[in-house]
Amino acid sequence: MHEEYMRQALALAREAAAAGEVPVGCVIVKDGAVIGRGRNRREEKQQAVSHAEMEAMAQANEALGSWRLDGCTMYVTLEPCPMCAGAVINARIDRVYYGARDEAMGACGGVLNLFMESFPHRPALVGGLLAEECRAVLSEFFAGLRRERTDA
Repeated sequence: MHEEYMRQALALAREAAAAGEVPVGCVIVKDGAVIGRGRNRREEKQQAVSHAEMEAMAQANEALGSWRLDGCTMYVTLEPCPMCAGAVINARIDRVYYGARDEAMGACGGVLNLFMESFPHRPALVGGLLAEECRAVLSEFFAGLRRERTDA
Protein backbone atom coordinates (compact mmCIF):
# COMPACT_ATOMS: atom_id res chain seq x y z
CA MET A 1 0.00 0.00 0.00
CA HIS A 2 2.91 2.38 0.71
CA GLU A 3 3.96 2.25 -2.94
CA GLU A 4 0.42 3.13 -4.06
CA TYR A 5 0.42 6.28 -1.92
CA MET A 6 3.86 7.22 -3.24
CA ARG A 7 2.60 6.72 -6.80
CA GLN A 8 -0.16 9.22 -6.04
CA ALA A 9 2.52 11.64 -4.81
CA LEU A 10 4.50 10.99 -8.01
CA ALA A 11 1.43 11.87 -10.11
CA LEU A 12 1.27 15.19 -8.23
CA ALA A 13 5.00 15.73 -8.84
CA ARG A 14 4.44 15.23 -12.57
CA GLU A 15 1.58 17.76 -12.43
CA ALA A 16 3.98 20.22 -10.82
CA ALA A 17 6.58 19.63 -13.55
CA ALA A 18 3.97 20.18 -16.27
CA ALA A 19 3.18 23.53 -14.62
CA GLY A 20 6.86 24.53 -14.59
CA GLU A 21 7.34 23.84 -10.88
CA VAL A 22 10.05 21.72 -9.29
CA PRO A 23 8.37 18.30 -9.36
CA VAL A 24 7.57 17.39 -5.78
CA GLY A 25 4.30 15.79 -4.76
CA CYS A 26 2.90 14.80 -1.39
CA VAL A 27 -0.08 12.93 0.05
CA ILE A 28 -1.15 12.55 3.66
CA VAL A 29 -3.03 9.45 4.76
CA LYS A 30 -5.08 8.72 7.87
CA ASP A 31 -6.84 5.41 8.52
CA GLY A 32 -6.26 4.30 4.92
CA ALA A 33 -7.75 7.42 3.31
CA VAL A 34 -5.89 10.23 1.58
CA ILE A 35 -6.88 13.42 3.43
CA GLY A 36 -4.31 15.81 1.97
CA ARG A 37 -2.67 16.31 -1.40
CA GLY A 38 -0.13 18.86 -2.48
CA ARG A 39 2.40 19.74 -5.12
CA ASN A 40 4.93 22.51 -5.41
CA ARG A 41 3.34 25.84 -6.37
CA ARG A 42 6.06 28.35 -5.47
CA GLU A 43 6.27 29.84 -8.96
CA GLU A 44 2.51 29.91 -9.42
CA LYS A 45 1.83 31.58 -6.07
CA GLN A 46 5.17 33.38 -5.70
CA GLN A 47 5.26 32.20 -2.09
CA ALA A 48 8.27 30.56 -0.48
CA VAL A 49 6.04 28.34 1.66
CA SER A 50 4.11 26.78 -1.24
CA HIS A 51 5.91 23.45 -1.01
CA ALA A 52 4.06 20.19 -1.67
CA GLU A 53 4.19 19.17 2.00
CA MET A 54 2.79 22.49 3.22
CA GLU A 55 -0.09 22.30 0.75
CA ALA A 56 -0.90 18.71 1.71
CA MET A 57 -0.76 19.55 5.43
CA ALA A 58 -3.11 22.52 4.97
CA GLN A 59 -5.60 20.29 3.14
CA ALA A 60 -5.29 17.59 5.84
CA ASN A 61 -5.80 20.21 8.57
CA GLU A 62 -8.98 21.31 6.84
CA ALA A 63 -10.20 17.73 6.39
CA LEU A 64 -9.71 16.97 10.08
CA GLY A 65 -10.71 20.39 11.37
CA SER A 66 -7.52 20.50 13.41
CA TRP A 67 -3.91 21.62 13.16
CA ARG A 68 -2.93 18.31 14.77
CA LEU A 69 -2.23 15.50 12.32
CA ASP A 70 -1.73 12.69 14.85
CA GLY A 71 -2.21 9.27 13.33
CA CYS A 72 -1.27 10.56 9.86
CA THR A 73 1.40 9.36 7.48
CA MET A 74 3.04 11.58 4.86
CA TYR A 75 4.31 10.33 1.50
CA VAL A 76 6.51 12.81 -0.35
CA THR A 77 8.64 12.34 -3.45
CA LEU A 78 11.61 14.37 -2.15
CA GLU A 79 13.11 14.46 1.33
CA PRO A 80 11.56 17.38 3.24
CA CYS A 81 13.47 20.64 3.64
CA PRO A 82 13.96 22.27 7.09
CA MET A 83 10.72 24.27 6.80
CA CYS A 84 8.63 21.23 5.89
CA ALA A 85 10.35 18.93 8.40
CA GLY A 86 9.66 21.52 11.10
CA ALA A 87 6.01 21.70 10.08
CA VAL A 88 5.78 17.87 10.19
CA ILE A 89 7.13 17.93 13.75
CA ASN A 90 4.77 20.71 14.80
CA ALA A 91 1.74 19.02 13.19
CA ARG A 92 2.63 15.77 15.01
CA ILE A 93 2.58 13.59 11.89
CA ASP A 94 3.44 10.03 12.95
CA ARG A 95 5.45 8.80 9.99
CA VAL A 96 7.09 10.19 6.85
CA TYR A 97 7.98 8.17 3.76
CA TYR A 98 10.08 9.98 1.18
CA GLY A 99 11.41 8.95 -2.21
CA ALA A 100 14.56 10.78 -3.30
CA ARG A 101 17.15 12.04 -0.86
CA ASP A 102 17.98 15.76 -1.05
CA GLU A 103 21.71 16.33 -0.51
CA ALA A 104 21.29 20.11 -0.88
CA MET A 105 18.28 20.96 1.33
CA GLY A 106 17.17 17.73 3.02
CA ALA A 107 16.37 17.94 6.71
CA CYS A 108 15.68 14.23 7.23
CA GLY A 109 19.22 12.99 6.62
CA GLY A 110 20.40 14.69 3.41
CA VAL A 111 22.05 17.64 5.18
CA LEU A 112 20.79 17.12 8.73
CA ASN A 113 18.00 15.17 10.41
CA LEU A 114 15.57 17.26 12.44
CA PHE A 115 13.66 14.10 13.34
CA MET A 116 16.62 12.92 15.43
CA GLU A 117 16.77 16.07 17.57
CA SER A 118 15.16 16.18 21.01
CA PHE A 119 11.88 17.76 20.00
CA PRO A 120 8.87 16.52 21.99
CA HIS A 121 7.52 14.80 18.87
CA ARG A 122 9.75 12.76 16.57
CA PRO A 123 8.13 11.23 13.49
CA ALA A 124 9.26 7.84 12.25
CA LEU A 125 11.13 8.15 8.96
CA VAL A 126 11.44 5.81 5.98
CA GLY A 127 13.54 7.01 3.05
CA GLY A 128 14.00 5.60 -0.42
CA LEU A 129 10.43 4.52 -1.25
CA LEU A 130 10.30 4.38 -5.08
CA ALA A 131 13.51 6.43 -4.95
CA GLU A 132 14.53 5.75 -8.56
CA GLU A 133 11.18 6.92 -9.95
CA CYS A 134 11.21 9.98 -7.72
CA ARG A 135 14.79 10.86 -8.76
CA ALA A 136 13.95 10.31 -12.43
CA VAL A 137 11.10 12.87 -12.33
CA LEU A 138 13.46 15.44 -10.81
CA SER A 139 16.32 14.61 -13.19
CA GLU A 140 14.10 14.90 -16.26
CA PHE A 141 12.76 18.25 -15.09
CA PHE A 142 16.19 19.77 -14.47
CA ALA A 143 17.61 18.31 -17.70
CA GLY A 144 14.76 20.03 -19.54
CA LEU A 145 15.61 23.35 -17.87
CA ARG A 146 19.26 22.98 -18.89
CA ARG A 147 18.24 22.23 -22.49
CA GLU A 148 16.03 25.34 -22.56
CA ARG A 149 18.95 27.48 -21.38
CA THR A 150 21.30 26.16 -24.05
CA ASP A 151 18.64 26.54 -26.77
CA ALA A 152 17.95 30.16 -25.82
